[in-house]
Amino acid sequence: MCGINIIIGDYPDSEVLIQEMMKSTVHRGPDFSAFSIVSEQVFFAGNRLKILDLTDASNQPLWNKEKDAVLAWNGAIYNYQDLRNELLDMGYIFQTNSDSEVLLYWLRAFGKEGIKKLKGMFAIAFADLRKKETLILRDPSGEKPIYFSNINNSWFFSSEARSLKLGPNKSLGINTDQFIPYFYQRHSYPNASFFEGIKQLLPGKGMRIDLQGNLLEDFSWTHPPFQKLPKNQHTFEELLKDAVLKNFHTERRVGTILSGGADSSLIYALWYEETGEPIPSYTVSFDKSRQSKYSDPSFTKKLGNKYPTLAHEVVVDLDKVKKNWKAYIETLDQPVGDSASFLTWITAKEAASNVQVLLSGAGADELFGGYNRHLAYQRYLQNTGFWGLLKKSGISKILPDSPKKMIESIEKDPSSTFIQMSALQNIPESLLQEFHNWYPKGNSLIKNALEWDRSFYLINDILKIHDNACMAHGIEGRAPYLDFDLISLSQSLSEQENSSILGKTWIKEALKKRGLGFIAKRKKLGFGLPLKEWMSQEAYLSWVCPPIEKMSSQWGHLFPQEMRTLSQRPRNAKGRQYLQIWNLFVLASWLEIQRI
Repeated sequence: MCGINIIIGDYPDSEVLIQEMMKSTVHRGPDFSAFSIVSEQVFFAGNRLKILDLTDASNQPLWNKEKDAVLAWNGAIYNYQDLRNELLDMGYIFQTNSDSEVLLYWLRAFGKEGIKKLKGMFAIAFADLRKKETLILRDPSGEKPIYFSNINNSWFFSSEARSLKLGPNKSLGINTDQFIPYFYQRHSYPNASFFEGIKQLLPGKGMRIDLQGNLLEDFSWTHPPFQKLPKNQHTFEELLKDAVLKNFHTERRVGTILSGGADSSLIYALWYEETGEPIPSYTVSFDKSRQSKYSDPSFTKKLGNKYPTLAHEVVVDLDKVKKNWKAYIETLDQPVGDSASFLTWITAKEAASNVQVLLSGAGADELFGGYNRHLAYQRYLQNTGFWGLLKKSGISKILPDSPKKMIESIEKDPSSTFIQMSALQNIPESLLQEFHNWYPKGNSLIKNALEWDRSFYLINDILKIHDNACMAHGIEGRAPYLDFDLISLSQSLSEQENSSILGKTWIKEALKKRGLGFIAKRKKLGFGLPLKEWMSQEAYLSWVCPPIEKMSSQWGHLFPQEMRTLSQRPRNAKGRQYLQIWNLFVLASWLEIQRI
């Protein structure tokens, strides 16, 4: 895992700027940093976190022995041994045991055409001096970010958007167009950042640029259709077991975020079955008054009775959040208003002295229909007319928050309905088309909904905060459920097959047959702070409301109407708006340190 920074073009101070950019991302790769003048107008820099091959021979930027190809990248190639064997058969000789050297020679041998065989998570910059071009790539799973800007025919790329705020981008302001997606979905649009002129490369996208900064080609690729049959419980378990072992393949110590929920528990159970080796696990707990609802530690302890762990409890209360808030916000590259971000960050902070790789259950819900809204949407599709009448009846006014939200999300068409189900609060009709522009098309209604959650929510919320939180403490975050073959399996399922496994049937069945039915039956509870309970505490309100009100006075005229109203009077929040208050507080805190 690393930080990468790239400059391509005739920017006059490139050698100075590339070093400034490299220093700004040093936390992503604390073990080694260096830069290379690739050609007169191409500069690569890398910050390395040593995971495979701990020698200096795999440091980045990594050159081949002929000095005509160079690589700077961030991520892990899980099938690198297979690729290495192919290259050995072709006569290549390797000096290291790293996936970096394999990737370097693979791209030199096959170039753009070799990308489709890469299985892993990655953001890659590769320069081929023979072809006089550079490839910039982001994996289709979207686990590793890469941001870019283009100014006067010079290209600037980085693992973090704030690194691009150096040099010619210093004067760029806040991208206020992102207030809309942020208020309703907690993050920016997938191709944008909160800085004007700085964009994200979308997952599964690549750019081919010549050594003078001319864009030669935009291209894309995706996960290929799943070839193995049958598509059933057994196949799923075998693929997940293989993914777990590949994700644990490192030369550094591995730990896992263990919530006591289905996804992380199955990952740990599969690991222990295969190895019999207990590893560090990290479980968040709140004060005793919250234990009846937030009972993660009790479930992880029961799991540990059968699958022993080296258990660590990360105790969190409001005082701890306050104490760590400034440090947390200063590490936040882009605002994401999900309280799971802070929990992941504080977990990584406490794990950093013990592990260098941290696994999570990210991706399982999106691939295999684990959210409550997936089952609610399935029921809605079975009789859209009935649910439409139910909304018109006004019954939602007397219902608890969750069913109330689902019924109020009902729209005239199914895609609008699911967009509303996934939003923090209903999006006004006048703004809904902005989100439709990102909604998948061409598949069944259920598959489109799952793909929306994968491509819009998972990548821009969960994976963003996982990368940011882990990298802030020099830890590599990994997610076995996002294995190349598991995503291909999920995307190859028919509508009927998808519908039959909604609610993560395969995961729950795998748990039950291992004697972990008590976890399979556990009520779905999101990973986050007890915000609903904190909203009744003056200590919380007096902390979060003033920054929100201050933000409103400076930026409110640019907010959508509902955002402006709530930010002016945050204490008037009702129902599920406790989520919005946190959302606004994160944004206010982040904007404050930008000093724009």
